[in-house]
Amino acid sequence: MFRRDFLKTLAVGAAALSPLASAVARAGASTSELVIGKRILEVNGKPASVFGLTNRAGTAGLVLDADTRFDILLNNRSGEETLIHWHGLTPPWEMDGVPGNPSTLLPPNETRAYDFPVGRGGTHWMHAHTLQEQNLLAAPLIVRTAEDRARDEQEVVVLLHDFSYKSPEELLAGLQSGAGGRVMPSGPGGMASMMNMHGGHQMGGGGAGSGMPMMAMPTMDLNDIEYDAYLANDRTLDDPEIIRVERGGRVRLRIINGATATGFTIDTGSIEGEIIAVDGQDVVPVRGRRFPLSMGQRADILLNLPAEEGAFPILALREGAVERTGIVLATPAARIGKLATSGDNKGPVLDLSLEQRLQSLSPLAVRPADQRFELMLAGDMATYQWAIDTAGPLDIGAGQRIRISMRNMSMMAHPMHLHGHHFQVVDINGMAINGAMRDTVMLPPMAQTAIEFDADNPGRWPLHCHHLYHMATGMMTFVDYGKAG
Repeated sequence: MFRRDFLKTLAVGAAALSPLASAVARAGASTSELVIGKRILEVNGKPASVFGLTNRAGTAGLVLDADTRFDILLNNRSGEETLIHWHGLTPPWEMDGVPGNPSTLLPPNETRAYDFPVGRGGTHWMHAHTLQEQNLLAAPLIVRTAEDRARDEQEVVVLLHDFSYKSPEELLAGLQSGAGGRVMPSGPGGMASMMNMHGGHQMGGGGAGSGMPMMAMPTMDLNDIEYDAYLANDRTLDDPEIIRVERGGRVRLRIINGATATGFTIDTGSIEGEIIAVDGQDVVPVRGRRFPLSMGQRADILLNLPAEEGAFPILALREGAVERTGIVLATPAARIGKLATSGDNKGPVLDLSLEQRLQSLSPLAVRPADQRFELMLAGDMATYQWAIDTAGPLDIGAGQRIRISMRNMSMMAHPMHLHGHHFQVVDINGMAINGAMRDTVMLPPMAQTAIEFDADNPGRWPLHCHHLYHMATGMMTFVDYGKAG
């Protein structure tokens, strides 16, 4: 039922809840405008038509002040009906931005008004909750506190994405074609990428002249789509964004994994970083040079730059593969060398080792769970059907502490996202932890994670995998209270 409803929103629209005239009439002097449009992006020397999500100044995304109002006019100039979800914010259910739940799609050339408390500071983002997300209908949504503005540090926002010249409908059809759930790139390098079909792992003694077929190992599946490019702020490493920084300066990276089907590891290279927030929620700092980031997740990483001149690539390594993207931090006189879009080694496979170490600086108040649910995540690459094993929405009570335990019984990882709430990770593989506050947690194959949250925002809230094509083929349910039906 959920898959049918989701796909239906891709083609069927309805009248907007608030047409342009009435939306503008309600707009106040502090109202900001967010425009959904189309643009031409050149990737690998070839133009592509993609979406844009820009503010009144024409730049991507929004930067808002904490503890103010999310007072926005969403203006659709894309020529297609669509809608935007405010990932990381906790709006009233009616303004969450999921088509049909309950909002209608926003028709072309119409505007819709949003007004709700923006909440505390954090690194968030916004994106379509349809297959249009694949065509770069996403942008940063940064909420800054007074403390953020007062700090002597430079902020650098990085939005990661995976890019294909194929339409998302073509990609989905390819995954469902019965060919093992794989989609090759549209360019001439497609056959060379077949080694990455199972993260590059193969078995069976096959090879040229062996007379034996190559067989993929029956282990975890890492990447089901071989994309044409991997982007950081719309650019590949062939022409990366160069951000000028001060010698000895302090930089706060706000990194958003907006990819639809790709996990990354953030590699800070020669500079040791300190992760200070995940999903917009502060954590006890953890130092390192590599930080996993699954789809939908965000990481704030603090860097103290050396006192000398230099160029410092910040790379996003594709999970289990050699492809990479990123940006370059460079002091004014630094020489910047050429960076390859493929590394010498494959990116790490994402796991829960960092998640086990994270601790929230603002954890939930200690209290027992009032309701407990156990969910199983299931599916396989051969049929490309994914599901959450539940008879229907999780019916909960307002004001209650809710505990949801999720066990991944499939061979792909699933970043699970809950709308309208921030939850705390309280258990990993049977070990209780006082973990991070989040809105998206990644479950590797055969892993188990428990989360807890307070039911303080009534609605019929999606709980789904943030791999776009897993969600589109069934891996979504709802947490329901106060808005049944």
